[in-house]
Amino acid sequence: MVVKEFALPDLGEGLTESEIVEWHVAVGDTVTLNQPIAEVETAKAIVSLPSPLAGKISALHAEPGATVMVGSRIVTFELEGAAGESGRAGDSGAAAGSEPEKAAPAAQSESSEAGSVSAAPERNSVLVGYGPAVETGKRPTRKPRTAQAAVAVAAETPDAAPAEVAPAAVTPTSVTPTEARTKTTPPVRKLAQDLGIDLTRVPGTGPDGVITRDDVTNAANAGTSTSGSARAAAVASNDSKSDQGATPSSASSGASGTMAGRPREQRTPIKSVRKATAAAMVTSAFTAPHVTEFLTIDVTRTIELVARLKAGGSAASVLAVIAKALCIGVGRNPSLNSRWDAEANEIVEFGYVNLGIAVATPRGLMVPNLKDADAMTLAELTEAIGTMARDARASKATPASLSGGTISITNVGVFGIDAGTPILNPGEAAILAMGAVRKLPWEYQGEVALRDVMTLSLSFDHRLVDGEQGARFLTDVGAILSDPGTVLSMV
Repeated sequence: MVVKEFALPDLGEGLTESEIVEWHVAVGDTVTLNQPIAEVETAKAIVSLPSPLAGKISALHAEPGATVMVGSRIVTFELEGAAGESGRAGDSGAAAGSEPEKAAPAAQSESSEAGSVSAAPERNSVLVGYGPAVETGKRPTRKPRTAQAAVAVAAETPDAAPAEVAPAAVTPTSVTPTEARTKTTPPVRKLAQDLGIDLTRVPGTGPDGVITRDDVTNAANAGTSTSGSARAAAVASNDSKSDQGATPSSASSGASGTMAGRPREQRTPIKSVRKATAAAMVTSAFTAPHVTEFLTIDVTRTIELVARLKAGGSAASVLAVIAKALCIGVGRNPSLNSRWDAEANEIVEFGYVNLGIAVATPRGLMVPNLKDADAMTLAELTEAIGTMARDARASKATPASLSGGTISITNVGVFGIDAGTPILNPGEAAILAMGAVRKLPWEYQGEVALRDVMTLSLSFDHRLVDGEQGARFLTDVGAILSDPGTVLSMV
């Protein structure tokens, strides 16, 4: 019998820690090479962790929700003699008693044996260096750690032998419906938990009945959660009291009102995307001297252009047009697409545009970027932006797509905001915020007319971009949006 310890490998991009979102195996399970054993969440993405060995799980060293440092052991395997040696690929384990810290480099040095990496079906991202995940047709049966979990497993596997669950241990009434396992992803489970949704009552519309984000959102809107019902009852009760002439003191007692049903105080650990975003924003705000310039423009012709394109079957959007205008503006004002390299004491000017698009997700703000966006047509930008946003919200964005950006766009207008002072992504020279499009009285051809108006907000690093350069870039983008035909005189 050979015992091997598997340490959390470096997931790339210099990340030093990850959170164990969910184990797909339990102690005593037998796993195959590259079989997904866990979902781990970094500050950038959720990835599926495949098994580096074929053998038996003898120990799991971290609970779901725990944050684990790179190099720390997370799984111990039991291998049958030389079988462990012949069944290894990208073995990051070490013999029992060896230092776990030495495990991660081993994963990198031997990972080429596993071949190329491809995304596994119904997974987020396959861990780089371990090869494609092997689908075995069904997930391994977990050995429950508690009597309550045993009932949940028994409920899901009705064909299991009665002896697997001790009837005297617990009665079925001791298990709430939310304890039953459901087919979905960790981000969707988190969303359901935040909304108070019982996933066992939500029908899945995804592949093989997987519960999607839209399923949870629709369930919340339909009021299927217990907490939602309680809040509705509280509101109804409050409305009834108001009809009966409730006094102001009763309305502000804390037992009713818009905050009814919420805890007086709630604490959430700072980790994952929120932790990384906070660190990046603090670093950016106190490292790069920010300057923000504003430009309010008439975008009626852009709105009309988008309408014509949609009428012709295109999925064009105002965001895609602004993205194209930004790429053209960068070509005329390259200082906006640069980086301050303090270590080399150099300014790096990029000859390509990796365009970041800020996306609000259940995990927090993410800014994936489109590689070589400047080489894309308007139609290609439209499709790429839509795909990228959907992947980010579904936690399918890869670490590579979240790194290497050169300039970004944030759409605050989608929330009804007119303007703002966006903070730069670290390492980027500029970020453009697009505000809401509003019908406003505007000077047009010597008269006042009702026009579609938008405000653009450009924040830039004053070490890299002078005020004049920032203004020229902003007016170039504004000119294109005011009259898309202006592009002909710019390229």
